Amino acid sequence: MKIVVHIYQKITSIENLLIAWGEFVKNKKNKSDVRNFARHLFQNIFSLHNDLSNFSYRHASYEQFKVYDPKLRIIHKPVVRDRLLHHAIYRYLQPIFDKTFIFDSYSCRKNKGTHKAFRRLVFLTRKISQNYTMPCWALKCDIKKFFASVDHEILIKLLRNRIDDEKLMTLLENIICSYQADLGMGIPLGNLTSQLFANIYMDRLDKFVKHKLKTKHYFRYADDFILLGSDYSQLIGLLVKINRFLKENLKLKIHPDKIFLRKIQWGIDAVGYINLPYYNLPRPRTVKRMFKKIAIAKSISAGNLNASVQSYLGYLKHANAFNLSKTLKRMAGH
Repeated sequence: MKIVVHIYQKITSIENLLIAWGEFVKNKKNKSDVRNFARHLFQNIFSLHNDLSNFSYRHASYEQFKVYDPKLRIIHKPVVRDRLLHHAIYRYLQPIFDKTFIFDSYSCRKNKGTHKAFRRLVFLTRKISQNYTMPCWALKCDIKKFFASVDHEILIKLLRNRIDDEKLMTLLENIICSYQADLGMGIPLGNLTSQLFANIYMDRLDKFVKHKLKTKHYFRYADDFILLGSDYSQLIGLLVKINRFLKENLKLKIHPDKIFLRKIQWGIDAVGYINLPYYNLPRPRTVKRMFKKIAIAKSISAGNLNASVQSYLGYLKHANAFNLSKTLKRMAGH
């Protein structure tokens, strides 16, 4: 069933580009590339609109750099002109596709996120274990090199299944093919559109697990997913079927070193926290990194220290970490 019909002109309109600019520029006004684009804002937006109207638009190359969050990630940053277009596309397509996603998909969606995902995990483990009196197992898996492994042909086919607008599809193909981690594969971490593409791609897995395998207790955040149940052997059986589906239909692989089968009493590590019966904890490595970053912030300025402490206090309020929060406040002189 097609859900997107003839919206290319709406996406590429001057009005939508201006609205997208207002959303894009938030918290970026001090960036040099954004300031340069803003100096001739209307000229740049009209130029982009004209290129899109006469179908001469071509996505530019990417700036590559490394970030540690905490593990190394390679970010590919598009130029401001392309990022503006990504926002213009995203603000139209995200709400439309979002309606088709399963409830328990939590990454890059409005009113979802890590905290909602973790609260859902806590709710489900309590439900399955009947308030921690019965067995509850969690099978946690991670897709190996997900963003680098997205197959362009499959992604474009998934988009075509829903989009009946050849002009829009040509534009989306332009964006998809502007980056390759390998021949015909990969979407860049730096694109806003990649967040939507990732959910569209992984939605095939979500629907397979929920509708074909009839798995009740499953949720996904980005390329991590968790299945919950009272029988660990049943979860292992599901893992075999999921792995086969991923290889045959999405050309993806489950990371062999990131398959974890855990009992609730041992603690389930998910989306930044550890779920245990009756209480939840922050990850030990996150706590270690927290104190290291606060020590660095303290040496720079009081403003940096306060911002870091407030950020971590927000993280800790979702766990049973009263004493740890107290220690952080004391470090900040609160």
